[in-house]
Amino acid sequence: MPTPTAVGPLLRHWRRTRGLSQLALAEQAEVSTRHISYLENGRSQPSREMVLILASALDVPLRERNALLIAAGFAPVYRESGIAEPQMAHVRRALEFILERQEPFPALVVNRRWDLVMTNRGAQRLLQHLPLDLAALGPRARNSMHMLFHPRGLRRYVVNWDEVARVVMARLHREAQEDALREDIAPLIDALMAYPDMPRSFLDPSPSEASRVMVPVHTRNEGVELRLFTTITTLGTPMDITAQELRIECYYPADDATEEWLDDRERAQP
Repeated sequence: MPTPTAVGPLLRHWRRTRGLSQLALAEQAEVSTRHISYLENGRSQPSREMVLILASALDVPLRERNALLIAAGFAPVYRESGIAEPQMAHVRRALEFILERQEPFPALVVNRRWDLVMTNRGAQRLLQHLPLDLAALGPRARNSMHMLFHPRGLRRYVVNWDEVARVVMARLHREAQEDALREDIAPLIDALMAYPDMPRSFLDPSPSEASRVMVPVHTRNEGVELRLFTTITTLGTPMDITAQELRIECYYPADDATEEWLDDRERAQP
């Protein structure tokens, strides 16, 4: 376990990561600048309450808030529960509600590693229309990133794949800068970049790409052209690490023809 004095450098790291001066952080946390300086330099030790106040002001992910508490000598307060555990029943129901209301349009839920956790029927119908080569992907077929980047995955069908992949890779690089995600995302980036014909420019993405709120996705298969756009959201203010790290990806039709096709597919489903 880290020694209590390790909390100072961690606080400094998060303050700098968020681009805040000591004065700006002090104002947000409603403490003195001197106190922030003393905490970062190890001249003072924060109380448990102060650790949580500063972590909130710095918008530190829950997983890393536990690390700050441990570094300061306190027990972690945020639990990490499996999505199937009883205490996650309300989270599951909320996700099911969102996915149901998204019908007939596709929606899916992924975890911190971008593994599929839940999908709605709209997503299942879309994947039936754009089938993956399951033999080629193997277990990677349960990971949305491998689904997109694998040569025998969705890459074959996405007309604007370079645009979509560039935005997604930029987001992955941004996530890899976060301590809480680095150990999962950095190896994922390496695995994706090992696929054939991956542009080397993906290794140096533009920050503006990662900030795009909506991404257009144009697919073509069996003479059917679908134009959609996708957004990613998270749960509001969860107190569980797993819940905070879940992401909901929703797809919407970008034109009338795509909306009609999605509606028809729903009506045709037994």
